[in-house]
Amino acid sequence: MATAVLTPDQLDDQAARLHDSQAWQRIVTGWEHTAPEPALPPARPTRPAPPRPADWRILLSVPVDRLIDDSLRALPAAPPHERPLPGRLGAMLPDRLHVWRRVGQGDLRPSTHLGYARQILAEWGWQNTPYRLRNARGARCVCGAMVSAHRLGYGSLDTVNRAGAWLITELRSQGWPGLIGPWNRHPGRTAADALALLDTTIRRAALAGH
Repeated sequence: MATAVLTPDQLDDQAARLHDSQAWQRIVTGWEHTAPEPALPPARPTRPAPPRPADWRILLSVPVDRLIDDSLRALPAAPPHERPLPGRLGAMLPDRLHVWRRVGQGDLRPSTHLGYARQILAEWGWQNTPYRLRNARGARCVCGAMVSAHRLGYGSLDTVNRAGAWLITELRSQGWPGLIGPWNRHPGRTAADALALLDTTIRRAALAGH
C-alpha cells in the first residue's frame, strides 16, 4: 500500500517533467490521427465467383490485429464503479484518515483515475486557492482532486503522474503554456471549466489507450 505523501504542487511539477520527457512525447505524438483511408477495392466482375471462406482477409487494407487494436482504443474509458465517496464530512477530513480505502485496490488507467478526480470535484466542489489541497468546505482544486483520488485508493502514484501529464498535454493543445495549478487559479476560471478540462482529458487519454 502506497503511503508516500503527495501534494498538489508536487504532482504539478512531476507531471510537467513527465510531459516534457522524450518518452512521453513519443506516446502523445500522432495519437489523434486516424488510420489512412483504405484504398477502394477493384471493381467486381459482372458474375464474381463465390469467395473461399478464408478469402475475406484480402479485402482488408490493414492487418486484423491493427483493426482490433484501433477498435479497443476507440472505446470510452470505463466509468468509475459504484463506490460512493465519503460524504461532506469526509471531504473536510485529512486525507490520511482515508488511507485504509487503498487496501486491496488494484491500479487503474490514467483516464479512469481522472474519472474519479472528476467525481470528487463534482461532489465535493472546486476551489482555486493556490496549491491548497482543500478549502474549509472540503472543495478541491484540479490537482487536489487527483491527489485525493489517489489517497482514496484510485490509482498508484505512477498513475497519478501519468494522469497529470495527460492533463498538461490537453492544456498544451488548448494553448496554455504553464502548469495545472496556475490554470486552475487563473482569473475568471470556473468549476465548469475544471470539469470540462477533465472531460476532454479523459477522452484524449482513453482514445490513446490510457
